[in-house]
Amino acid sequence: MTQFKYPYQIDGRGQTADANRQRHVREMIEQVLFTTPGERVNRPDFGCGLTNLLFQGNSPELATSTQYLVQGALQQWLGDVIQVEHLIVTAEDYALSVRITYSLAQSNSQVTEEFQLQA
Repeated sequence: MTQFKYPYQIDGRGQTADANRQRHVREMIEQVLFTTPGERVNRPDFGCGLTNLLFQGNSPELATSTQYLVQGALQQWLGDVIQVEHLIVTAEDYALSVRITYSLAQSNSQVTEEFQLQA
């Protein structure tokens, strides 16, 4: 099955650019993390709004609540694609970091990805 590259791109052949499975899953996770609920017209509850939390004043409490928010959003929107094994959210100064270890539903290989958001 062909996985399309996100954001949508045209490759050198003039066709829709594709991505390998692991890259495609990472791009789907990015969409869930960085989409603010209400941003998508036909799916207003999609996303977890990580970008809105950056200006809430970083603290250990914010990191903990963000961890639950991210866990819930990933389970809701990508639960059939990935199994989240470990999730750590850290808040430092003007940066929010999300480190996710997950396994793909069709394989047992574990992948660790890190996403950072800075003001």
